Amino acid sequence: MKIDRYEKIFMLLGVGILAMGLIAIAISVLHYGLHVPSPDGRIAPGDVRATSPWDEPGVYETGDGEYEVIMLAETWRFVPDEVRVPAGSEVTFRMTSPDVVHGVLIEKTAVNVMIIPGQIATVTHTFDEPGEHLFVCHEYCGTGHHLMSGRVVVE
Repeated sequence: MKIDRYEKIFMLLGVGILAMGLIAIAISVLHYGLHVPSPDGRIAPGDVRATSPWDEPGVYETGDGEYEVIMLAETWRFVPDEVRVPAGSEVTFRMTSPDVVHGVLIEKTAVNVMIIPGQIATVTHTFDEPGEHLFVCHEYCGTGHHLMSGRVVVE
């Protein structure tokens, strides 16, 4: 069967682009450790504030240089809205929402998570350098959406 020269070129281009995409994904996962956040569990949205650990959101030291942030994204605020950790700390954020869909984007990091009522989102990041990282809600959640922000202070 004879295949036209232009068809061969376009097939090779398609295979090449597909191969480059797969290589980029492999490098992202294997070298940089990036992954798509997925639900770490489920919780009834109406029970969030009465269920541990969500009844006491905050920053907790879980080991040497390891911290866990229990965070609620609720109507127009994050609780806590300030996270303080030492430089070099590995911080695991466990987040949920009792009301509507929110999102969290922490600047200067790869943390970008959707927070869906009824789901627990977990993401880990190591903050190597001292400084401040603003975090914002990137999913429109109502008239006070612009108020949803906070900061990670790396000391």
